[in-house]
Amino acid sequence: MLGLVQRVSQASVTVRGRVTGAIGPGLLLLLCAEPGDGPAEADRLLAKTLKLRIFNDDAGRMNRSLQDVRGGLLVVSQFTLAADTRSGNRPGFSGAAAPDIGQRLYEHFVAQARILHAPVATGEFGADMQVALVNDGPVTIPLRIAPAR
Repeated sequence: MLGLVQRVSQASVTVRGRVTGAIGPGLLLLLCAEPGDGPAEADRLLAKTLKLRIFNDDAGRMNRSLQDVRGGLLVVSQFTLAADTRSGNRPGFSGAAAPDIGQRLYEHFVAQARILHAPVATGEFGADMQVALVNDGPVTIPLRIAPAR
């Protein structure tokens, strides 16, 4: 499972002219399921996201997690994270899970996130979305959770 975490001072997602999710300070997570991923990978990526120490402590060091600072979490589905650009100029997306699997894992991730953390906001799976954010730092970190063997 792939994720791209961005520490933000604010972020929002708009679908068809309507804001579907917005947060203040916290994390924007772009999320992509890959073939072979299941709920276990989603759960491990969620745990990593919630505990990733990328917020400043009182000394200005990145030593606090999203849970420590009680920040918002905005989760946006993003199949293009699995883009293969090794050949030619047009990316291939066969590295992304099939849409039905991707949606199931996205919904599982969001449901678990809402159990473990608040607030959690979302985009809309499969929709054409406009994402607005103010990246704080900037801090942008790629995450990858491989299927368990």
